[in-house]
Amino acid sequence: MTKQNKRYRRPRWHISQFKVEEVPGKVRFHDLFLPIALMRAIQEVGYEYCSPIQAMTLPYALAGHDCIGKAQTGTGKTAAFLITAITDLLEHRLEEQYVGEPRALILAPTRELALQIAEDAKALTKYSRLKVAAVVGGMDFDKQKQQLHEQRTDILVATPGRLIDFMNRKAVFLDQIEMLIIDEADRMLDMGFIPDIKTIVRATPRTENRQTLLFSATFSQDILNLAQRWTNDPVRVEVEPKVKTAEDVEQHVYLVSSEEKYPVLRRIVRQDEADRVMVFANRRDIVRDLAENLKKDGIPCQVLSGDVPQNKRIRTLDGFKEGKFEVLVATDVAGRGIHVDGVSHVINFTLPEDPEDYVHRIGRTGRAGKKGVSISFACEDDSFQIPAIEEYIKRKIDLEQVPEHMLDDESAAAMVVEKAAEKAAKAEADQAAAAQTAAEAEQPSETSEPVVADASETETSEPVKAVDNAAAETPVEDATAAEPEAPVGEVTAIDVAESEDGPEITVEVFVQESDDTDEGTADSEATKTDSDKA
Repeated sequence: MTKQNKRYRRPRWHISQFKVEEVPGKVRFHDLFLPIALMRAIQEVGYEYCSPIQAMTLPYALAGHDCIGKAQTGTGKTAAFLITAITDLLEHRLEEQYVGEPRALILAPTRELALQIAEDAKALTKYSRLKVAAVVGGMDFDKQKQQLHEQRTDILVATPGRLIDFMNRKAVFLDQIEMLIIDEADRMLDMGFIPDIKTIVRATPRTENRQTLLFSATFSQDILNLAQRWTNDPVRVEVEPKVKTAEDVEQHVYLVSSEEKYPVLRRIVRQDEADRVMVFANRRDIVRDLAENLKKDGIPCQVLSGDVPQNKRIRTLDGFKEGKFEVLVATDVAGRGIHVDGVSHVINFTLPEDPEDYVHRIGRTGRAGKKGVSISFACEDDSFQIPAIEEYIKRKIDLEQVPEHMLDDESAAAMVVEKAAEKAAKAEADQAAAAQTAAEAEQPSETSEPVVADASETETSEPVKAVDNAAAETPVEDATAAEPEAPVGEVTAIDVAESEDGPEITVEVFVQESDDTDEGTADSEATKTDSDKA
């Protein structure tokens, strides 16, 4: 083999490179005997132990059982069904596969969630030859079609409407589907997608010839009826989160009138601690009006709602993640499946009609162990939503009056000025301390002991030595009565002056005469001074 034809081969990865200690009560991914290529990707994304939904679902799903799972967003269900699908496809390879014929289909209710699932799938298939594609509405149809026809597709992530468009144009065929996954089925039901999903399911193989995984945040009777029709003897898994609202989120609900909402919002986003803010409203027209008013007031912001084209929504999210603007005003389309680190505040301009959306909204802050703040406005219209939210999150919501510094622009401005003054005073104090430290470091000294720059405030051993020397040279009336170790007197004043030869220290000492002297002079005060060149 010539040097030109020699191919570089990467070192083979071994499972021994992925070490995870056994912990009682926890399930490691090692314990599930997953394919090596998948385990390598799992190590790279940072997974070590299964979450509760993963630990309960994967043993059954990997064994080929249908599953219906009840789990909230953020519990790890995405990884649960992706690991199942990837394992199945790797262990059962096809000798021949045509373009436009995916083997696994994942349905999601929103474009953002579908794209997020596709990103996670690509990360987990990084070291395998499986191909992932996404077809969602609001993006270029021809580009998505070209992507499907250029190469085979193993895992297809789709929103129902766009998938039916591809099916009607004979660009996608579902007769080879081995695994069907329906995520957030309750959301599909609420958004009116059930007729489309029925059409899609009918195009796939029969229930006994495919594996079906269905996940929902709630198990309503409608969801259970659909699960019975679309699954074959399913295993039912339910995982309730211990805490439905994030512990790292400081929650406030302010009682305001409709007219006070926007002025209070404007003052909140102008606070120094409001680094990155997400503002939620229930309707698109409210979102547009809020964004326009914020821009007029000089606050950089962008809109994220269902009527924004998909490519622009992706650019908007990227810009917000990169800190190109401070405020993102959104409908609930951004409340699920969107992960943006560093969001300091979430503001509910209007309280959501669905209590679950409240949890999803405030979950955008307080992530990755960082503290966050959630502020909700409750006016005469929104207050009706509070009891349902309290029942859902299993805790009482304390209604608060708006803080005084948010009530009017003058108070808000005064608050900003006060904080600026505090910062300036602290900076000035730090600067003075640094200057004093530098002066002490530059002060000349004959000994290794430090010389104090301001002797009127602090006494050190150096001036005391000067006093002792002066006392030794000063004659005492009764030298025999004086003990060598006895103190000369009390230092009453120390003065430091600069001279051409260096700092000059003057020490004033009060000396009490001994009892052996004459009575006339026993109570007299004697002042002795000495100048010592430092």
